[in-house]
Amino acid sequence: MPKIVVIAHNIRSTFNVGSIFRTCEGFGVERLILSGYTPYPDLSLCREAPNCALIDGEITRDDQRLPHIREKITQQIHKTALGAESLVPFEYHEAPPLDELRQLGYRIAALEQAANSTNLRDYSAPDRIALLLGEEVDGIAPEWLALADDIIEIPMFGQKESFNVSVAAGIAL
Repeated sequence: MPKIVVIAHNIRSTFNVGSIFRTCEGFGVERLILSGYTPYPDLSLCREAPNCALIDGEITRDDQRLPHIREKITQQIHKTALGAESLVPFEYHEAPPLDELRQLGYRIAALEQAANSTNLRDYSAPDRIALLLGEEVDGIAPEWLALADDIIEIPMFGQKESFNVSVAAGIAL
């Protein structure tokens, strides 16, 4: 089974984050990296997932956010994660740690519609893959897309141009 890391960068919706947690748990994802302005749950919830509470590479359970903000975000994520947020090892970084992942042998695959993308059906995933997800409306910013090793796209057959980010994560996984 391949080693999979999911990177959720600049996801606005706590409900999408919760759904991504649940999907990652169901697929046995090694870890979930939340970055940019993506909301993240209370770090103390990580007690069941060893070494999961990482903030920019430092193991911590000392959440510095104001308690009422931390609690509200955690409750919203829990509505769709249903406990997966305490089972999936996660990290928070201001920027996706792509170089660190490459050094660990991961290939960075951005899930995005682009002129040079590969259809998901035709993509052969490597043994170690980091799946980069982007913002709900605008997708992955060009500067991050340029740093990806691969760009993969989910084919669309309806009238809408894209799937919800959490649904797209599930399809790609």
